[in-house]
Amino acid sequence: MTTPKFKNFNIEPYKPGKSKIKKLKKIIKLSANESALGMSSKAAKMICNKGLNLERYPDGKSQNLRKEISKKFKCDQDKIICGAGSDEVIQMICQLFLKPKDEVVVPQYSFLMYRIYANIVDAKVKFAKEINFKISNSEILKKVTKNTKIVFLANPNNPTGTYLTKKEILDLRKKLNKNILLLVDDAYAEYMKNTDYKSGLDLFKNKDNVFVLRTFSKIFGLASLRVGWGYGSKKIINALNVIKPPFNVSHLAQLAATESLKDEKFIERSIKHNLYYAKKIKTFLEKYEIFSNEISANFLFLDFEKCKHTAKYFYERLKIKGIIVRSTEDGYHIKNKLRLTIGSKKENLAFMNAAKKILN
Repeated sequence: MTTPKFKNFNIEPYKPGKSKIKKLKKIIKLSANESALGMSSKAAKMICNKGLNLERYPDGKSQNLRKEISKKFKCDQDKIICGAGSDEVIQMICQLFLKPKDEVVVPQYSFLMYRIYANIVDAKVKFAKEINFKISNSEILKKVTKNTKIVFLANPNNPTGTYLTKKEILDLRKKLNKNILLLVDDAYAEYMKNTDYKSGLDLFKNKDNVFVLRTFSKIFGLASLRVGWGYGSKKIINALNVIKPPFNVSHLAQLAATESLKDEKFIERSIKHNLYYAKKIKTFLEKYEIFSNEISANFLFLDFEKCKHTAKYFYERLKIKGIIVRSTEDGYHIKNKLRLTIGSKKENLAFMNAAKKILN
């Protein structure tokens, strides 16, 4: 039989943080930046509702969810689009803005799906060098040409945990050509409490040449349901709605996300938990000459350059003890570093206990 000819993509596929260890049933997964406290009890209660009518198609416009987002974040409901995770919104943005030979600028080490979706539509990806693993405005501007259509920016950045200050990100938008779309990914914004930081949503609600991404996969604990959203000009949102799949966000995801937004106490508890254990683990690892970024998200970017052990050694020894962290060599090609998700109290204490035995 002959297989019909299809398009070949010269793309390195996305490699997620590992979630299984051979021959081990019980593991501690600290590799994917998932919520340490699970989901909101309000969301959980909604998911357990027996009268959900899941035989019906969901609301294709996610109207109730968009209304709740608008209420919580004090933004215009008509400038919101929901997706099956913010991944899908990135994909739609690339489909909308890019044609073959167009260019996008991506920080050297950043969320892998920016480059993947840009490559799928035959755009050229140009990587801006980072300075000490921090995004650099000057390096981004060096990569901009007349063909640049989008600059992607995760702030705080994944996997490095570094960030641009309010002043720096405003300066970047000012210096970019006004016809270039600046996409600001706020995936970890809720965790960030540094006074020199402002989220993309706070800074650019009324900017037509900025598009902001948000997700329910991190602090809201709904990673499995796949729901995220984007915020931009009405012109961009209207155009995205033309190419958006008709029922892209499930009914269950819409309901759970809507309830999550209402649970302020859960969000506050999650932020407090993350800050406490991030500080605790950061201080603990520094005793062994393993240093990390300033706390900015629900993970730490671990540097083993001064440690007597390598990142690879530590990673493999943790696996033997049933603990998985994120290797930054996979996809990111960063050597001698690891990314550690802040887990539950039990998971964090188990990690520190295992690390102590490995590092002593």
